[in-house]
Amino acid sequence: MNKHKKDFEKIYGEMNRPEFIHPDPLEFVWRYKRSADREIAGFIAACLAYGNVTQILKSVEKVLSPMGDSPSVWLRANTPRTIKDNFKHFKHRFTTGAEMAAFLINIKHAVEGHGSLEGLFLKGYDKSEPTVETAIYKFINGFNALGRAPSLTPCPEHKSSFKRLNLFLRWMIRKDTVDPGVWTKIPSSKLLIPLDTHMRQVAMRLKMTSRKDTSMKTAAEITAFFRKINPADPVKYDFALTRAGIRANNV
Repeated sequence: MNKHKKDFEKIYGEMNRPEFIHPDPLEFVWRYKRSADREIAGFIAACLAYGNVTQILKSVEKVLSPMGDSPSVWLRANTPRTIKDNFKHFKHRFTTGAEMAAFLINIKHAVEGHGSLEGLFLKGYDKSEPTVETAIYKFINGFNALGRAPSLTPCPEHKSSFKRLNLFLRWMIRKDTVDPGVWTKIPSSKLLIPLDTHMRQVAMRLKMTSRKDTSMKTAAEITAFFRKINPADPVKYDFALTRAGIRANNV
């Protein structure tokens, strides 16, 4: 494990830098200064992070542009009817305008009811649990209480790896020059690896897991590998390890 840590730290030092964030939907989080705006922009960007990255960035821009300087203020100020009208022509792969509107209305209600998305997440968070897995399921069930957007928020019963939500949590909870660390009440030690294609390639190459699927169990097994190297911050190397592959394909 010491050898791996030395290699990972080297890659972290080389790649975990702000100038390498683009092209990554994380860049939209850094557009805003206020925590309320960062978590909303981050949730939108992370949940749209499926498909071609160029199209992802265009789609996130289409959602955030009408909201101006403050997504949180915009959502508070607009009614569900207005939100539906604004996004009726939106389309991102499987995500329709109706789904996007339902998703944004759920964000609006979550913030109004719990003060923030963090507030809703904390409602289902148990600090005695080893990871945020159970809290993720409770968060999604609570968030979807008023209506689901299936292409944006996976069903907990399917036990997928919840890559996009784990990506969002990494952005919100970790804090360094890449991850803004908006939330303050959950330690980085509880995070799970966002299991995308690039991380899966790394995991298979280094034999982090013998599992063939992309389930939450696989994400947990890969996270356990990293936790042995860095117990306090098991997803520390996620951005750096996946950056080379993403940049090679899209820059």
